[in-house]
Amino acid sequence: MPQRTKRQKIQPRHAGGKPGLAPGTLVFVGERKTQKVRIDVIAYSETSLTERADVSVDQCRDFLRAPGVVWINVNGIHDLELIGALGACLSLHPLTMEDIVNTSQRPKTEEFQEYIYIVLKMMAFGEASRLVKVEHVSLILGDGYVISFLEDEGDPFDEVRQRLRSANGRIRAMKADYLAYALMDAVVDHYFLAIEGIGDRIEEIDDRLLTDPRPEDIQEVHRLKRNILDLRKAVWPLREEIGALEKRESPLFCAETKVFLRDLYDHTIQAIDMLETLRDILGGLQDTYLSSMSNRMNEVMKMLTIIATIFIPLTFIAGVYGMNFEHMPELKWRRGYYLIWGIMIAIGIGMVTYFKKKKWL
Repeated sequence: MPQRTKRQKIQPRHAGGKPGLAPGTLVFVGERKTQKVRIDVIAYSETSLTERADVSVDQCRDFLRAPGVVWINVNGIHDLELIGALGACLSLHPLTMEDIVNTSQRPKTEEFQEYIYIVLKMMAFGEASRLVKVEHVSLILGDGYVISFLEDEGDPFDEVRQRLRSANGRIRAMKADYLAYALMDAVVDHYFLAIEGIGDRIEEIDDRLLTDPRPEDIQEVHRLKRNILDLRKAVWPLREEIGALEKRESPLFCAETKVFLRDLYDHTIQAIDMLETLRDILGGLQDTYLSSMSNRMNEVMKMLTIIATIFIPLTFIAGVYGMNFEHMPELKWRRGYYLIWGIMIAIGIGMVTYFKKKKWL
């Protein structure tokens, strides 16, 4: 995904933003962006494909009258005027419009008379931040059309677009419900790339904790734990959402497409299992860090204790012969000084040898 431009952060309406608004009021909840909202359209059938970039709402209306399947992709949801005009063109329910521009909405699916509304969360691993970014994705499945709303400008659906252009597989021969499945599958496939990226980061920290643990490592572990928590909030509801789509008796989803939804459900379960594994590993990393630091401290204390133990008898001897008594027989010895040095060196060597024999050194 491209680099984000400077934005103004907007607080959720239901989390202290603007209480008291009527249900269905369009209030953008997320990070304010400055780039222009762009609408791209692909209309296709088994034998033809038409693609247009940066079209107007009126042009979308004309495309929807064409035969075949129409895919309208909206890059950006911060332009409330444009989103409202597109919703009016498609006769979308006000509550659907409210959820489209609310990036804090949890993954869910809702069925209306003319369409099915699907909320997903897109994941992308940031190489600079070394964390996974979660973004809002909405899908509208109607009779012969699919509309996708992306929070940020990017291209998570590029592979689907390429399949449509090259007519690979069955996608051009299927109806709009298969296109909706293909878009959901593309989102879930990005989950594995994001989880793999954060898993590689965890492995790096794990290797370093065993050799050179540093205080900033534990801070990184806490950052990753919070990131994993955000990912769990995005993935766990998706399992319920896909299961509901598979079981729902809707004319918009045919039986042939529901077979693919079961496969998508399995992929979601796999992503959840991977996240739970990473969560457990992160919990172990904290224990590993504390154990490593404790072991390092024990090694330092052991070395200091050995040094102190060696010098205790030497300090005792030096203390005894440092007393200023007149009648000390050893003070009159001609070679007393050298004798004391010899005794002290012998004691030191003897204690070091003993410690090595006990494998304390």
